[in-house]
Amino acid sequence: MTSSKKFIVEVEPAIPAKDGKPSAGPVYRSVFAKHGFPAPVDGLDSCWDVFRLSVEKNPNNRMLGTREFVNGKHGAYVWLTYKQVYDKVIKVGNAIRACGVEPGGRCGIYGANCAEWIMSMEACNAHGLYCVPLYDTLGAGAIEFIICHAEVTIAFVEEKKIPELLKTFPTAGEYLKTIVSFGKVTPEQREQAENFGLIIHSWDDFLSMGDDKNFDLPLKKKTDICTIMYTSGTTGDPKGVLISNKNMTTLIAGVNGILDNTNVSLSQHDVYISFLPLAHIFDRLIEECFIFHGASIGFWRGDVKLLIEDIAELKPTIFCAVPRVLDRIYSGLQQKISAGGFLKRSFFNLAYAHKLSNMKGGKSHSEASPLSDKIVFSKVKEGLGGKVRLIVSGAAPLAPHVEAYLKVVTCSHVLQGYGLTETCAGSFISLPNEMGMLGTVGPPVPNLDARLESVPEMNYDACSSKPQGEICIRGDVLFSGYHKREDLTKEVLVDGWFHTGDIGEWQPDGSMKIIDRKKNIFKLSQGEYVAVENLENVYGNVSDIDAVWIYGNSFEFCLVAVVNPNKAAVEHYAEAHNISGDFDSLCENPKIKEYILGELTRVGKEKKLKGFEFVKAVHLDPVPFDMERDLLTPTFKKKRPQMLKYYQDIIDNMYKTINKK
Repeated sequence: MTSSKKFIVEVEPAIPAKDGKPSAGPVYRSVFAKHGFPAPVDGLDSCWDVFRLSVEKNPNNRMLGTREFVNGKHGAYVWLTYKQVYDKVIKVGNAIRACGVEPGGRCGIYGANCAEWIMSMEACNAHGLYCVPLYDTLGAGAIEFIICHAEVTIAFVEEKKIPELLKTFPTAGEYLKTIVSFGKVTPEQREQAENFGLIIHSWDDFLSMGDDKNFDLPLKKKTDICTIMYTSGTTGDPKGVLISNKNMTTLIAGVNGILDNTNVSLSQHDVYISFLPLAHIFDRLIEECFIFHGASIGFWRGDVKLLIEDIAELKPTIFCAVPRVLDRIYSGLQQKISAGGFLKRSFFNLAYAHKLSNMKGGKSHSEASPLSDKIVFSKVKEGLGGKVRLIVSGAAPLAPHVEAYLKVVTCSHVLQGYGLTETCAGSFISLPNEMGMLGTVGPPVPNLDARLESVPEMNYDACSSKPQGEICIRGDVLFSGYHKREDLTKEVLVDGWFHTGDIGEWQPDGSMKIIDRKKNIFKLSQGEYVAVENLENVYGNVSDIDAVWIYGNSFEFCLVAVVNPNKAAVEHYAEAHNISGDFDSLCENPKIKEYILGELTRVGKEKKLKGFEFVKAVHLDPVPFDMERDLLTPTFKKKRPQMLKYYQDIIDNMYKTINKK
């Protein structure tokens, strides 16, 4: 049966609720897969094949670019060709094997995106090793945990990260025996490593170890694991997501399918700015797609303040970002326009309104207002290097007003995507020139099935005229499970369906809109997950408060809180610091708010919370959370939607204050 929705087709009917199981809506596919999923490329069975075949086809194409550093200044990008990278990768792989690491071994990579990161990854792909990205923003102790949990025996590391890696010893020494610096090694680091019984190499020395070696490359299968990618758990330790060769090659075929069908195909002439962490699946997948096409990847210098300079020098054609970065670009453009004077501002706004109206009327961005593009918006495009044709946002929702603005002023397609590490990144993506998809993540990519499952306890019905429910995904894009955590795997993989935990709503055209989380977990704008109940338990250790409600959302980068302070503690502090007033007025006093925020921060540091888990502003409510205001259940659990509604104006004001800083 075919769906009436424009961009999806129904392949299986809805399932009514039965035997205690909730109902599930129809199974849908992308309209671009109505005759079947895109066929994988012949011979493309592994991530190594992606690179190997591209080298054979495009040996002299520019592959990896790094800005040269001469006389204390960064200059032009210097490039390695696909063949030059291949030759180095073979040396790296032989050196790894010479260290005694066999196929199936675990290789860590720790540091900012760079050419050496990719070469280390490709060496893992060549020899059937599990590539294990090490990422310190997962919290204190995460690096040590991942090394031990994944049983990493060799690790490639950015030069400046070596001290952090050495802090994991002696515990990590049970598994980790060899460290390879992306740069040099100091005598002090060599001595420290030797004290742990650890072998440490500089990059050049390690490459030379592979000069006279020639290890056979093992046969790789589609089902082989190529990477263990750790993600932040809702509570406790990070989870190791097992990604197979099949996951990566399936997604590459799906991405190509959707880009080809919408006339924005990738080619060998495309250029990508690599700054999103390769330790995350979003960037890893994009870079694999570029490698498949023989395209070029240029690396940033690692400083967000200098990113625009790197973009200007590289002149990328594709720009992928998280909403936090795009929000900064939007704010910067707004400030420039506001500072341009009344006439310039009026002219810009008139051109913007005219082009936006035409785009909403159905015209493509290139046809909506060519004159405005040439006279007004070309300067914005030049700010992104002048050649960007496609901007992709992922990891968290992009605010509709920002999305619309960028679609108009950058003279580029701006697409918003959705996916998880467990689904190998891209699961849904909006389509070019479809302004009706603003605020959505578009239809499914054409290599998976998607459906909604009802969540009765939250009043979401997947079978209603306005289908809402938990987003579930099926197909070869799904991970192979959580490393050493079969219990967690069984929780989310049920009858072949991965349960994302996100609540979606099908739109009339077949695109998906993310509207909620099934559990009390949400993403901040930089893509980090926050487990709110766990945080409230941590902050509950502050003795000077009686209760705390923490709030954040995917359009903001930080957390705020509403606190019921302890009356006696506040009055005692006020007396000690000569602050006058009754309890109600004390709760409004900035000095009292600063004191409570300081106590929350202190406990956060004691409990080693991650940076994004710290509260940045507080409101003090002298009236305890209660059932009379419909803020608590009869069992004293917080009614979060009701609390948000009740405190909405206060929340908005806190964020306005934070964002002005």
